[in-house]
Amino acid sequence: MAPPSSRRSGFSKKAQFSLFTGYLVAGVMVVIGLGLLLLSLWQPAAFAPLRGAASDVVAPVGSGSAAVRNQSQGLFAGISGYFNAGQQNAVLREEVEIARIRLAEAEAVESENRRLKGLLGLKETEAKPVAVARLVGSTATSARRHAYLSAGSGSGVKPGMPVISERGVIGRVLETGRGSARVLLLTDSESVLPVRRAKGDVIAFAEGRGDGLLRVRLVNLGVNPLKVGDLMVTSGAGGYYRPGVAVAVISSITPDGGIARLVAEPAATNFVAIEPVHQPAAVAVLSGSDAQAAGEALPSSTTSASATPDAE
Repeated sequence: MAPPSSRRSGFSKKAQFSLFTGYLVAGVMVVIGLGLLLLSLWQPAAFAPLRGAASDVVAPVGSGSAAVRNQSQGLFAGISGYFNAGQQNAVLREEVEIARIRLAEAEAVESENRRLKGLLGLKETEAKPVAVARLVGSTATSARRHAYLSAGSGSGVKPGMPVISERGVIGRVLETGRGSARVLLLTDSESVLPVRRAKGDVIAFAEGRGDGLLRVRLVNLGVNPLKVGDLMVTSGAGGYYRPGVAVAVISSITPDGGIARLVAEPAATNFVAIEPVHQPAAVAVLSGSDAQAAGEALPSSTTSASATPDAE
């Protein structure tokens, strides 16, 4: 038998009311959905609190799923890393070796830049260098500690002038030639340099020991205030060196001072600056006093020698 063409639910009032109610609810939901859609297009921020509340509700679930995902990824990564460990270690060793070489090259370039900047800085100080020369050699095995410069009297270098590197004091000019000069290093046994501690008013003398180190002797004896690591600088006394130039660092303590190592090692220095004498007048006075003392000693000895024959 053919199905009936009518879609009526029959003569049951309950069935008819249920069907009508379903259509009515569906229509109301469609109208509400269209209204919400239009409101979201017109005022997007109106649903921000609802979206925030929904995010708060699903956040714990999302955190849990993310934790599970991370753990699973870490597990798979650990398994794959275990099988690829040998190859990765070889690659890492090669990269570390290359990085080590590049680091050594960078340190060499940085050291060279510091040295060149230091030399340029020497030219900008108040004491304008007389000349900038290369330290061509030094006496390493001799009992005397001398060095040789590639500049002499032709460049204006004179005996007594201090020799400074970018790190600190090297020594002072002892003799000059036309194109070279001999330098008395601080570590020579005949070298005595007035110094002071960089922090404080501790005055001392730095004496060369002939073995590459300096003996620092305090002027005022008593309680030794020096400590290991103290920096000693020139005090300016004597007139040869300008004050405040680095000399040495205390490495051990003695009853009357300490033993210090040089800040500027001649063996590690390529270029130096020859500065003029800091206080030429003071040096001239000292030289004149020495000459006068020698002159006074000479006539007295001559007089006594001439008086002897007369007595005879």
